[in-house]
Amino acid sequence: MTKIVNHWIGGKSVEGVSGTYGPVTDPATGAVTTKVAFASVDEVDAAVAAARDAYRAWGQSSLAQRTSVLFKFRALLDEHRDEIAELITAEHGKVHSDALGEVARGLEIVDLACGISVQLKGELSTQVANRVDVASIRQPLGVVAGITPFNFPAMVPMWMFPIAIACGNTFVLKPSEKDPSASVRLAELLAEAGLPDGVFNVVHGDKVAVDRLLEHPDVKAVSFVGSTPIARYIHTTASANGKRVQALGGAKNHMLVLPDADLDAAADAAVSAAYGSAGERCMAISAVVAVGGIGDELVEKIRERAEKIKIGPGDDPASEMGPLITKAHRDKVASYVAGAAAEGAEVVLDGTGYTVEGYEDGHWIGISLLDKVPTTAKAYQDEIFGPVLCVLRAETYEEGVALINASPFGNGTAIFTRDGGAARRFQLEIEAGMVGVNVPIPVPVGYHSFGGWKDSLFGDHHIYGNDGTHFYTRGKVVTSRWPDPSEAPAGVDLGFPRNH
Repeated sequence: MTKIVNHWIGGKSVEGVSGTYGPVTDPATGAVTTKVAFASVDEVDAAVAAARDAYRAWGQSSLAQRTSVLFKFRALLDEHRDEIAELITAEHGKVHSDALGEVARGLEIVDLACGISVQLKGELSTQVANRVDVASIRQPLGVVAGITPFNFPAMVPMWMFPIAIACGNTFVLKPSEKDPSASVRLAELLAEAGLPDGVFNVVHGDKVAVDRLLEHPDVKAVSFVGSTPIARYIHTTASANGKRVQALGGAKNHMLVLPDADLDAAADAAVSAAYGSAGERCMAISAVVAVGGIGDELVEKIRERAEKIKIGPGDDPASEMGPLITKAHRDKVASYVAGAAAEGAEVVLDGTGYTVEGYEDGHWIGISLLDKVPTTAKAYQDEIFGPVLCVLRAETYEEGVALINASPFGNGTAIFTRDGGAARRFQLEIEAGMVGVNVPIPVPVGYHSFGGWKDSLFGDHHIYGNDGTHFYTRGKVVTSRWPDPSEAPAGVDLGFPRNH
């Protein structure tokens, strides 16, 4: 019997009534294992109404009450991390260790939310004028929404909702329809932790559900992570409807390798950053820029390591890389490799013919490595989102930096060098929101914010960290004056207070 994933509205599972369902496949077998209900406009409205009703009490609740729930949720999440990882592997395909890592990174943000009281502290200036004090405070927005991608079905929602609800908002999540089960399990654990009904809701669906959230008058803010074209659409549409928006888009992350770098360490980093999670992550290194005469040696070291990667089902402990999410995505990734030679690249490794015995219908693709890739090639220009690594050559540091800065994306980047001065120059001169120095995937820890520049981010706020707290709250300044108790009332003065 095919499993059905329903919505979560008002603290309980709610069966879909639109009559529309989407298929969820096991990427390792290609078999449809689950159907997910797609929400109609009315069903989205019901979720928003539940969140709006819950906000009346939750928005006025104490910080102690909110963080108490989050502490219990964190304990439950830790207890059930293997279970959630198994759900991720079954629907996304990533290996179990990757899925566990995803849950661990989500836990970091829950930790941050448990200590949100520090970020929500206000400011006070006393005696700015005679008996006049000025205070700055932050207050929640109301109902906020999150629209999240398939590649991290647990982690990315946890980049959003723990901070949002800790700040006093209520939340409506629209997860990817390709791997929806993890988000519903998170909702169940939140309810078990004591979160009041309606504070966290999940609606599944497609563009119908997304567009309704973007236009709904009761949704005050929208968070999004996904591709650049959709991020631009989310930002434009939600902004036009008067909403606060943080929309994180795609990437083409570069790794600059200088001639003095430890090439073994650089090759190790390139392989893990390019091919981990089958390259289906916005912080994957997809372009290595080799400076000077090190290119041939570096490519050979990468090739040696890449050929040893064990590809297989995500639930096989021996597997180091799993399949891609869908057959259509697998075919699209393969097309970039198939067309690379005609565009001037040298195909060092071609993984497009890879399959796994006993799992021939799975969405398999092997490791691909392209060398001497021209910047005009589609494999370089587009975000491939698969296990394809491009190597480009540059004669000098300056040429390498110029090449990277010419990219329309500016999510993350890295430099590998032993030269502290070069590293310092790089972090100041490079046009990207996250920079690694001898670190290939510079995803910030939870108490720093995540986000890119240029076409990798639309909106003013990065996600989680201090930016997350600011995004999910509004500032208010209160100026107050109280008469000294020793002074008797002396009439009403409607003028501005004097400063002396």
